[in-house]
Amino acid sequence: MTALSDACERNKEPILGVLRTAFASCRGVLEVGSGTGQHAVHFAAHLPQLTWQPSEVPPLEGGLLGRVRASGLPNLRAPLPLDVRDEPWPVAGVDAGFSANTLHIMSWAAVGDFFRGFGALLPPAGILCVYGPFRYGGRHTSPSNEAFDAWLRARDPDSAVRDFEAVTQLALAQGLHLVADHAMPANNRTLVWQRR
Repeated sequence: MTALSDACERNKEPILGVLRTAFASCRGVLEVGSGTGQHAVHFAAHLPQLTWQPSEVPPLEGGLLGRVRASGLPNLRAPLPLDVRDEPWPVAGVDAGFSANTLHIMSWAAVGDFFRGFGALLPPAGILCVYGPFRYGGRHTSPSNEAFDAWLRARDPDSAVRDFEAVTQLALAQGLHLVADHAMPANNRTLVWQRR
């Protein structure tokens, strides 16, 4: 049975609402950390003008492979094995990036690698959208996010809900400028950067 993420099912429509505008003039998207593939299939189905390239840390998870194959979508590519720490990334021909619920799972060094990778990959006017929880001014936006952060740190000291300001500085160092910060359900955000 293919794995199913309840969180993906709940957040895919609100995220799609942001991506429709953010990716309106884009043609190819690299998704980092595609997980079960639910987002990849949903977004590729509803944004047919985009070629969607899912990726995941190797070895590729069976649910992702199965879901992508079963979709039959012509604009959804086979999943790519990708670790953000790799240099260079084994992908080309994309002008947009997307990732959901990954930055708080990676180590802080890997978050830096994430932005370095997209900094090298995205062309002028390229777009990067990242969904997940963030802290602002060193504070959590809700008690549930604070509890989630404590759970993350107890499970893996390298994981944590990231500071909006610190993440934005990593993006800026790669020439990616914040153009939108969307409030999302369940105290999450979708941050949108563009290369200028």
